[in-house]
Amino acid sequence: MSITAVVTGATRGLGRGIARGLASKGATVCVTGRDSAELNAVSAEIAAAGGKALAIICDHADDGQVEAAFAQVKRDLGGLDVLVNNAAAVYPDLLLAPGGFWEKPLRLVDMIDVGLRSNYIAAWHAAPLMVAAGKGLIASISFYGAVSYFHGPAYGATKAGTDKMMADMAVDLAPHGVAAVSLWPGFILTDAVRALPPEHIPEDLRAAMPQWETPEFTGLVIEALYRDPALMAASGQALIGAELGKRLGIRDTDGKQPISYRAGMGSPVIPFTPAGRQGA
Repeated sequence: MSITAVVTGATRGLGRGIARGLASKGATVCVTGRDSAELNAVSAEIAAAGGKALAIICDHADDGQVEAAFAQVKRDLGGLDVLVNNAAAVYPDLLLAPGGFWEKPLRLVDMIDVGLRSNYIAAWHAAPLMVAAGKGLIASISFYGAVSYFHGPAYGATKAGTDKMMADMAVDLAPHGVAAVSLWPGFILTDAVRALPPEHIPEDLRAAMPQWETPEFTGLVIEALYRDPALMAASGQALIGAELGKRLGIRDTDGKQPISYRAGMGSPVIPFTPAGRQGA
């Protein structure tokens, strides 16, 4: 039976690919974003991949719009199996700018609002739908920046906070059969990256790109995790997508087995519950 999923911030990048990956497994995918034209485009891609689409205009910085979006999900789809928290206020030009955090524009801190806080708000609305069904998965996109320096303190705080938040949500959700995890993808061959002329890509990056993941891979891993009989054993953990994919037998769309960057960029922190139960 196909699943019903919400992917936030799905008009571009990783979120758009996750939506296509889920759709390739026949999922009904609700995509949110602020650009109606791009939502229409990703809806067409979902249909072409074999899924069904519901597109909702939603600015995840606006709590009222988020509330309305999940009310529409409940009304139009009747329930929810998977929430993928992907929306984030990421400004690439600022992230790559040189200098300390105090030398960069203050709006970089928006990642804590749309990226961390917005994950909480979306999960708050999604959880009752999953609890009512007695099963569900909340997967929030994180990264190695949770444990190593990557793009500076606002980015790192957002990712580390997401990991801790999912660990704590897992404690509350466990009695209801609902899982919450953080998922760390690798470096991603987004549509924008793939469209770059080779001469515009630094040589060292070009050499590494064959190992980069397609954005669809994360969607395939999330779908397989939801169906895994050991889903609840994974709840509360920060999971490296490449490692999880290997365990679940998921390869990328081009046939490769994506690699983990654990050795060079750090590994997830082991979560502890208030009752003292240790995660893995």
